[in-house]
Amino acid sequence: MRKPYYKKPNFTLYQADTPEFLKEVPENSVDMIFADPPYFLSSGSFSCQNGKMVSVKKGNWDLSNGTKKNFEFHNEWIKGCRRVLKPNGTIWISGTYHSIYQCGFALEINEFHFLNDIIWFKPNASPNLSCRFFTASHETLIWARKEKKEKHTFNYKTMVDWENNYRKEIKCKHCGEKDYHEILHEKGKQMRSVWAINTPQRVEKTFGKHPTQKSAELLKRVVLASTNEGDVILDPFTGSSTTGLAAYLFGREFIGIDNEKKYLDLSINRFEELDENMKK
Repeated sequence: MRKPYYKKPNFTLYQADTPEFLKEVPENSVDMIFADPPYFLSSGSFSCQNGKMVSVKKGNWDLSNGTKKNFEFHNEWIKGCRRVLKPNGTIWISGTYHSIYQCGFALEINEFHFLNDIIWFKPNASPNLSCRFFTASHETLIWARKEKKEKHTFNYKTMVDWENNYRKEIKCKHCGEKDYHEILHEKGKQMRSVWAINTPQRVEKTFGKHPTQKSAELLKRVVLASTNEGDVILDPFTGSSTTGLAAYLFGREFIGIDNEKKYLDLSINRFEELDENMKK
């Protein structure tokens, strides 16, 4: 493979075009993929951020090329992901209605086997400015395995015990009663497919932010649910590398790919802070 943009033990970043780079990754070498591909919704419209009206243009990489070409792009990188996944490997894809249905169809075409669709409910979602339709307050995550007959990794007990081991108790600030997290996931019971997790906290944006940055809490749950220590995790659209931080934190090996130098540099700053804190 080409020379890494940045490489440390168990954490490697590449600056590359994702579909092309996936051709260089050894076949059947990756245990899990988490992908947050472009939603192709940057269209000159506006959204609400921190109570202010802002442009939704996230970058040229998020500009739509039309339905047909957008789907061809998704189908190409998902095909590449199938090649590099181990037979029992799984893939997670995050998206909104702008992209997730195309990705789901591409998964079917490439003969993946669906495991779950997860609703990531965002209790602190921004309001809808137009007041003409419902406030968008969730994203969908599709979880699928490469081969239907293979046994994939699912750390069932970890998920059942999540409330006891991985999340501090949170009460509603208004009434002190159970919050969304506790309502949707009762302690000691099977975790449901609706996850109430806030969008990234301010501390997660210390070095800057990626326009589609995912919550650290979300990626911790994905990593601990579907991988084991020492597994190889790949993020083909790594952005600020929240996936990579979760992978490294829990003893997995990470490979991240992105075209944008500024986001790779952001990833490096975030990783080095985490690495330093882990050594203390």
